[in-house]
Amino acid sequence: MKKPITPVDEKCRLTSLRSLNILDTQAEERFDRLTRLARRMFGVPIALVSLVDENRQWFKSCIGLDVLETPRDISFCGHAILGEDIFLIPDTEKDERFADNPLVTDLPHIRFYAGCPLRHIDGNKLGTLCIIDSKPRDFTAEDLASLRDLAELAEHELAAIQLATFDDLTKIANRRGFLSLAKNSLNMCARQNSSASMAFMDLNNFKPINDKFGHAEGDRALVVFADHMRKIFRSTDVYARIGGDEFVVLLCNSDIKPAEEIIGRLRTSINDYNKKAQRGYDVSFCEGIVEVEDIQNCSIDELLKLADSVMYEKKHLHKTSRNAACS
Repeated sequence: MKKPITPVDEKCRLTSLRSLNILDTQAEERFDRLTRLARRMFGVPIALVSLVDENRQWFKSCIGLDVLETPRDISFCGHAILGEDIFLIPDTEKDERFADNPLVTDLPHIRFYAGCPLRHIDGNKLGTLCIIDSKPRDFTAEDLASLRDLAELAEHELAAIQLATFDDLTKIANRRGFLSLAKNSLNMCARQNSSASMAFMDLNNFKPINDKFGHAEGDRALVVFADHMRKIFRSTDVYARIGGDEFVVLLCNSDIKPAEEIIGRLRTSINDYNKKAQRGYDVSFCEGIVEVEDIQNCSIDELLKLADSVMYEKKHLHKTSRNAACS
């Protein structure tokens, strides 16, 4: 058996997947409708909308199986997300990568698999719309086209989820998305008895950038900042643009000191960008960091207010030397 390799963009891929806040949610008719249609269209016993998480594949829609997830290292979908088009196995017993796979030798006795990658609107592959049969079969060019069409419909449904929770400009979570994702992350921290901190960040001198260089350049500064957040923060962190020039991050498994170190790396990364970009202005920020004291009972809104207050107090204390203190 050949285990699926890890994509080179795995950190970004997982960030995109988890930003949808869809894992471990209830079944939804809009996805079940597509898997029912796929099963009828191709005459197969099993059709799935499968999302590939870090160590598992989880089924948002599961028609014909009694389980909601299987390990990623034996999954077919883990292989499917590595390619650009449909991953097709006409007969698993004739394919050395899968002949001794537990999903082939035991239930559900997969002999045929076809899975079309499902993409996030940022291009990252989240999982597949796939069909499975317990007997080998041929798959025509017309079949391939039909499966792609169904997968595109599934992508549209995933995009609809994203558009409600994502900032269109920066392609990171918006306030609504952050509130939902952050609460789930804090629940995980509570279960693991781990720490968490929140950092509220405000860009310095953002209005002058818009006034002097134009709103397109202001948008560029926001995108640059978001790109560096994506680069520096970990897959377990939840970050967002919550409005205007305000950004926030929930740093899981981090008390104040590690949180300060991570924010320091973000500042260093942006300073390095400024030196190279030479666009006539610097992207810089001021932050307020608070440690979550009572993870089980905390309010995300109250944490945001507290971190915001700490940030603005810092700005007030250093208003005569703002750039020196916060850039």
